[in-house]
Parts: sequence; C-alpha cells; structure tokens
Amino acid sequence: MPDSELMQLAIDAASNARTLTAPNPWVGCAIRSADGSTYVGATEPPGQAHAEIVALNAAGSQAAGAVLATTLEPCAHTGRTGPCTEAIIEAGVRRVIIGIEDPDVNVAGAGIAQLRAAGIDVGVGVKADEITAQLASYLHHRRTGRPYVILKLAATVDGRTAAPDGESEWITGVAARTDVHQMRAESQAILVGAGTVRADDPSLTVRLVDGPDPRRIVLGAAPTNAKVHPCTEWVGPLPELLDELGADGVLQLMVEGGANVASEFHDAGLVDRYVIYLAPAIFGGNDAHPLFVGAGTPTMAELRRGRFLSTAMLGGDLRLDISLD
Repeated sequence: MPDSELMQLAIDAASNARTLTAPNPWVGCAIRSADGSTYVGATEPPGQAHAEIVALNAAGSQAAGAVLATTLEPCAHTGRTGPCTEAIIEAGVRRVIIGIEDPDVNVAGAGIAQLRAAGIDVGVGVKADEITAQLASYLHHRRTGRPYVILKLAATVDGRTAAPDGESEWITGVAARTDVHQMRAESQAILVGAGTVRADDPSLTVRLVDGPDPRRIVLGAAPTNAKVHPCTEWVGPLPELLDELGADGVLQLMVEGGANVASEFHDAGLVDRYVIYLAPAIFGGNDAHPLFVGAGTPTMAELRRGRFLSTAMLGGDLRLDISLD
C-alpha cells in the first residue's frame, strides 16, 4: 500500500472524529504492519487517547516494524495524556509518515525531532494540502489564539436573503439546511445578533444531524424568554470577543447573524471563510433584503478578491466556500 493510501485511511478516520475532540485537533492514524494488515484510530474526546495510541492499541504486537501514518505531528509532551512519541518508539514502529507539523507551542517540531533521535525514519508532507484544509480551524486557533470565523449566508442567486416583508424560511432546501447543522456541530460556538433573536427566535441547536450543540453568542441583549438561552450576551468590540472565545478553547465560531452582523464581521476583516448557500431562485428588484448592509467597497480598484475553496451541490442548492485572504 503506497504512503498516500495509508495516509488517506488516517484522513478518513480523522473526519469521523471532527465533532468530538475540541479543543484538541481531530487527528487520524493508520498503521500498516509488516504482513500488510492495517489498523486505524482517531482522536478520542479530551482527556482520552490520541489517534496514535488508539491505532497502536489496535495493532498490538503487529506495530513492531510497521509503518505509521498520522495526519498531525505526534505530541512529545505530557498533557492530559502521555507523549505519543514515546508510545510509538516503545512499540517498535520503524517508519512514521506525518501529514503536517503541529504549530502548537508544546509540539512545533519536537515530536518529529524525538522520533528521529530514536532512529525512526520520519517523512513529512504526505497529503499536506488536504490535511491542512481538514484542520483549518485548529491550525488557525493555534497560530492566532482566536477561533476560525465562518460567516454562513443563504441567498437567492440575486443575492437576497429575505423577502421585503422579512420572511426568509426557507430560501434553501433540506439538504442545505442539514449541511448547516453539520457545520454547527463542528463549531464550538455560534453567533447571531439580538435583532435576529427578536425577529426569528432561533434555538441555534443541532437537530438535523448527530453532534454537540455549540455555545450560543448573541451580540446585544436577548429577550429573557428567547429560545437561545442559555447564551453569552456580548456588547464589546468583536476582536475582544474573539480573543475571549479563543482563550476558552473555541476553535471555530460560526456567524449566522443577519445582514448587520455579517457586515460588522466583514468590514472588520474578521471572516476567515464565507460559506454561501445559493438557491436557484430570484426575487428581482431591489427591495428584498441583501446579504450585507451599509457602504461597500467604493471602487473596483479596492474590491476585495479571494478564491473559491470549494463548491458543492446540496439537493437543488449550491454551496460556495470562499476565502478573501
């Protein structure tokens, strides 16, 4: 089995742990023994085993002389669990394939160095682009101390989010709404404005997929009987909010507010990814509600341009993932 195929097994395992591990990264590990058998593991909830340990336990004595692929550099320090590097060395693994280095200050190359010092052949960079995308929010958090901010928007193809009378349920279909709930489950916090709470009274929970409900943040004051409670009500600067959430272990913040909240985050340059669900529908005219409000970019020369990270069809709707970095 080529290294890339072994790493793909690790990537697939990591995807199954996406909603379980925060604030730890969702890591996958795959082991190929000398006789060609494979064993797979993924990171367990905080305080439990890391992916490498899960896979080593599954392999048992077959780990001796094996090749181990892990999506993220193994830890070499003691936190809530012991160092994965020591377990790899003690198991007699002969070669380790690592997708990407871990920017966490407690790791940051130390795991690779420890494995090499023990005489293990270490390769880095197999399927690095795919793993970097899979761990985007974790990597961003470790490098900046702030959560990765996803601004979710749903609109018609002419860029309208609600009818002139304010009604917006439902612009997109069930498949797109289910996808939104999956994104909620993968986020440790979700944010809306107090205006959205008063107008729609959303619960902001995960109902269409299996997964944990995110922590709920409201910009402003929520009515005492609103479904969003219990929630954090925030009235300060947005950068301070991101600093506080990052310190609390929030790796990903999903912003689901209306046009005012979307504009606040966009204008401040605080959005890391725009996820826009487009429905094959057109309001026409200019009286339906827009994606953003207020003054926009004044000239073409100043227009912020980015790149499409991915596109996907969800039922009859289109999901666009965009970065302006």
